[in-house]
Formats: sequence, C-alpha cells, structure tokens
Amino acid sequence: MTPEFALDIAQEAVRTALYVAAPVIGLGLLVGLLVSLFQATTQVNEASLQFVPKLLAALAGLIFFGPWMLTTLMDFARRMITLLPEMVR
Repeated sequence: MTPEFALDIAQEAVRTALYVAAPVIGLGLLVGLLVSLFQATTQVNEASLQFVPKLLAALAGLIFFGPWMLTTLMDFARRMITLLPEMVR
C-alpha cells in the first residue's frame, strides 16, 4: 500500500464521518441557537430548557436521517472491503 493510497482512504473515512454526523449536529446547532435566542429575549435561564430541545432534535434527526446515514456507512464499508486485497499488497 502506497502512502497516497493510505491518505486517500483516510480522507474518505473522515469525509464520510463528517457527512454522516452533519445532519444531527446541524439540527442540534440550529435548535440550540433558537432556544438561546428565546432565552435571551425572555430572560429565562433554565438549564433543562437548553438540553431537552437539543436532545429531541438529535433524536428526530436520527429518526429522519437514519436510513440515509446507514446507507452511507454501508457503502463506505463495502468500498473498504473491496479494497482489502489492494491494501494487503
């Protein structure tokens, strides 16, 4: 295995991880921003008000984007398994 080949595999792994994590992280970020704006305008400082909506948004993101995330990870795993003979050389 050449260093370039190893670098390509590592880049693809990082890219796949970012693609898979992005929807859930993005939803959590968006909901956190909206809740922070709500807390700033109403001056309500409750810690659970920040945590529960983010948790629900992450759960909804996993339910909604879960099939796509699983398909993406399975495609990546298939590509890595088909590349095993080339990795051994």
